[in-house]
Amino acid sequence: MAKNWWKILSVMLLLYVIIGGFMVPVPVIGNNQQAARSIFFHLPMWMAMYTLLTISVVNSIWYLATNDLRRDVRASSAGSVGVLFGVMGFLTGMLWATYTWGGTIVNDPKQMTTAIALAIYMAYLVLRMSFTDIDKRPAYRRSITFSRSPSSSPDLHHPRTVDSLHPGSASSPGFSDKDTAGTIKMVLWPAFIGFTLLGIWIYTLRNRYKRLALKNIIHG
Repeated sequence: MAKNWWKILSVMLLLYVIIGGFMVPVPVIGNNQQAARSIFFHLPMWMAMYTLLTISVVNSIWYLATNDLRRDVRASSAGSVGVLFGVMGFLTGMLWATYTWGGTIVNDPKQMTTAIALAIYMAYLVLRMSFTDIDKRPAYRRSITFSRSPSSSPDLHHPRTVDSLHPGSASSPGFSDKDTAGTIKMVLWPAFIGFTLLGIWIYTLRNRYKRLALKNIIHG
C-alpha cells in the first residue's frame, strides 16, 4: 500500500476532476460557453505528454551512454505513452474547436503544427517497431534521440505573442483573467497532477511488459 500511494492519489484526483469539471461554474468567454470545461482535460493531457517525452529523451541519452537495453525499453515505453496522451489532447482540442471555432480542423497555426508534430512522433514509433534486430537500435537511436526532445513537442514553439485562435494568444482572450472566482484553477491544477500520475502509471505498466518481452527475446 505504501508503494502505491501515488496511484491512489491519481485515482482520487481524477475522480475529483471528472466530478468538479462538470459541476463547477466556468466563466463565459466569447462563444466558449460550457465548452470551456474541456480545458480540465485538454491541457492536463499535454502536461502528461511533456512529462513522458522528457522521461523518454533522458532514457534515450542514458542508453546511448551506457548501451543498457533497459534504458531503451524505458525510452520507447515513455515515448509511446506520451504520444497516446498527445493524441488524446489533440482529440479533446478538436472537440472543443467544433463548438467554439465552428470546425474540427481550422486554419490555426497551433493546431496545424500540433498535427504535424504528432504525425512525426507516430512515424517514429512505426519506424522503431520495424527494427527487430536489437543490435541495429544504437545507430537508429543516435539519429532520432534529440528530434524527440520536449523542445520539439507539439505547441511549444508558438508563444503567446503568435496570432492564434487559441485562448491566451495575442488575439484571443485567456481564461485566467476571467476566472475571478478561481473555480477553473480549483480543478485544473489537480488535473495536471492527476493526469501526469496516470501517464506515469501507464508507462510503468508498459515498461514492465516490454522488459518481459525483451527477456524472452534474449533468453529465447
